[in-house]
Amino acid sequence: MEIESLRPLAAVLLPAVGVLAIVASHRRPDVREGFTILTALATFGTVASLVPPTLAGTTHVTRLGTFVPGIDLALSADPLGMVFALLASGLWLVTSFYSIGYMRGLDEHSQTRYFAAFAGSVGSALGVAFASNLVALYVFYELLTVATYPLVAHDESDTARKAGRKYLTYTFGGGVAVLAGTVLVFWTTGTVAFTPGGIAEIASADPVLARAAFALLAGGFGVKAALIPVHSWLPDAMVAPTPVSGLLHAVAVVKSGVFGIARVVLDVFGPQTVADLGVGLPLATVAAITIVVASVIALRQDNLKRRLAYSTISQLSYIVLGLGLLSPAALVGGLLHIPAHAFMKLTLFFCAGAIHVETHTDDISEMAGIGKRMPVTMAAFAVASVGMAGLPLVAGFVSKWYLLIGSLDNGTAVFAGVLLVSGLLNIGYFWPIVYQAFFQTPEDSDAKPLVEFPMGGRRVRTDGGERPEEDEHDDGGDVEAADGPDPAGPEAEHDEVPINTAERIEPEVDPDVEPSESEGQVEVGARVEDGEYAVDRYPSDHLRDDGSDGAIDGADDSAGGEMSITEAGADDHHVDHGGPPASGWERRGFGEESTWFMLGPITVVAAGAIALGIAPKAMVFLALIQRVVANATGVAF
Repeated sequence: MEIESLRPLAAVLLPAVGVLAIVASHRRPDVREGFTILTALATFGTVASLVPPTLAGTTHVTRLGTFVPGIDLALSADPLGMVFALLASGLWLVTSFYSIGYMRGLDEHSQTRYFAAFAGSVGSALGVAFASNLVALYVFYELLTVATYPLVAHDESDTARKAGRKYLTYTFGGGVAVLAGTVLVFWTTGTVAFTPGGIAEIASADPVLARAAFALLAGGFGVKAALIPVHSWLPDAMVAPTPVSGLLHAVAVVKSGVFGIARVVLDVFGPQTVADLGVGLPLATVAAITIVVASVIALRQDNLKRRLAYSTISQLSYIVLGLGLLSPAALVGGLLHIPAHAFMKLTLFFCAGAIHVETHTDDISEMAGIGKRMPVTMAAFAVASVGMAGLPLVAGFVSKWYLLIGSLDNGTAVFAGVLLVSGLLNIGYFWPIVYQAFFQTPEDSDAKPLVEFPMGGRRVRTDGGERPEEDEHDDGGDVEAADGPDPAGPEAEHDEVPINTAERIEPEVDPDVEPSESEGQVEVGARVEDGEYAVDRYPSDHLRDDGSDGAIDGADDSAGGEMSITEAGADDHHVDHGGPPASGWERRGFGEESTWFMLGPITVVAAGAIALGIAPKAMVFLALIQRVVANATGVAF
């Protein structure tokens, strides 16, 4: 039953109103971030209020008029849309708190732009969720690309801009394919409205045209789903701040891709028509290849966020695999992996961000013994890693169990084998991180030769800047160490001595410049050059050795979001640049490893991953998904 309601529209517009409030309060960071939290809370409350009627069989619809003759622009809170909307709005609220701790902890620039773009991105994602036809989905799908670009290129380094351009090229290219497929569906059937079980006219359409439309739609949405070979934008986009990597690249952006494929399979073509056309098996095959290849590449990544990025590529294809297998159990497993992966991967990204903020350590090879320094963070990382491997009591086990059963029900045991192999590979690239964090020290840690294999690609610094290349030379000669003798003798120029760009570079101070009016305050100055941590203008460990709070002062400049830090804080901050200090990791107690703006969200999403693994129906997602599959296949659960 459908009823007219403004709630779907309100859920989409609230983040847009939040953007205006965030921009208007750019001079007052506390007020700005208060608006961020209030907007996220109101949006989540609006979406959550639609859950009970949706489970009862009532769909709330907002009709916005006719887009073109025969195509209405409408927002519909159906069960499939509610899965995505509830996930995006709920995790946005958690990520808003985390972002405050992260952005202030790194004294990041352009924080107003960051929070405004974040709100706009979530609003676009909710539009994707509630779109009632392919045209409305396409509009919000493209808006999501535009809204997220400032977040991908946030660092403003050459690396970030290059990643942003690549992101736009890939995703806009995928959008063109989606538009072409939409036009072909409309020309063939006369409608683009989502219908549970598929549009009836497609079943009787020309099979060649129907297959072409499916290929265009699945391929276009597959770009954001990071299917191989259109996946390379995702690892490069890890240069964005970690909250962006977490929510947008584990929840909203990449999930919009798999969500679009789900709409195509379930509500445009329908499982039966997909099977009759013979396009389900090729889709599942591409997903299986992506699962294995991305997992193997992940083994060879030393940078933590890049390893998580390739893990994301692999895990997203679990969802596509379930949609390609078409059996009811596989469909449930694939759709359930949308929230399962989101909770687990968001936990992992949150942990990576906390490690970066507190210790400025990004490489796995430098994390031996870090569990002593960050016990809560690494415990949450271990929990999420267990779930990613598909072990019991965490969300990943439930979704992968349904996928295994669905692959056997479908008579394609080879895909069950792919799932088992992928589970082993997940253990292979997550267990060394957990093991060395808790059971090794920097002195006795062993090298992980797999991570150095060239197949892993070029090593770069995520969270800003490129990793400086080491031991490179033009003519095959040995490179002198930075602290070794000067080959040109004592009179050699200083600029001929190699520079270690991993060390902190102190900015030069002009003695003729008057200090700011606030005694002891210095405003954040020019950005550092590429090759260093471009976001680490001030090393940031929230709790210094004396136990005092290292949080920044709250002054914001007229440019919007530039924070200031006390001169004493800049001088006395405990610095851990890239790995453990010489004295080893300092042991921290519960709650002392970081601020609760970061530890709180980490704990919440890790607990959500466990709850979804132990009681999935109580988390609502499984009940919504079973209704989606029942409507599409006629099989009741």
